[in-house]
Amino acid sequence: MRFWPLAFALAALASTAEAQTPPSRQRLAPAEFDFSAAGSAGAGTSGIAAIQTIVLKGDPTKAGLYTIMLRIPAGTRIAAHTHPDDRIGTVISGTWYFGYGPTFDAAALRALPPGSFYTEPPGDPHFAETRQSAVVLQITGFGPTGTTY
Repeated sequence: MRFWPLAFALAALASTAEAQTPPSRQRLAPAEFDFSAAGSAGAGTSGIAAIQTIVLKGDPTKAGLYTIMLRIPAGTRIAAHTHPDDRIGTVISGTWYFGYGPTFDAAALRALPPGSFYTEPPGDPHFAETRQSAVVLQITGFGPTGTTY
């Protein structure tokens, strides 16, 4: 009988330790991103079929934190659009030409080379294009996300 309280305490401690284990640990080098299995124009993208999307964490269609990686082909123009969620972007490779405003305006584009950071505030219209090379972007937001032109 004296062992029941000890057994209960150990079981509670074990379940607490298990609950504190970080969920889905991931470490990926650039060469490990597999775009061969990528979906096209996933949630949170501009809807252009040629854009390949990989979901790295979470689910952009549901409430919660998500991170997606996009590969945008060379010569792609994305018209002004908005997203309902607050998002941040990082340019992984290529030069991303990005601007803010309700209509596409080439004069408002800013060249963002690899390593650049930018924001997509909720409901704030923005637009972009790629030129001579494809661009890989990483975007993180708090879903659910969507795109409105």
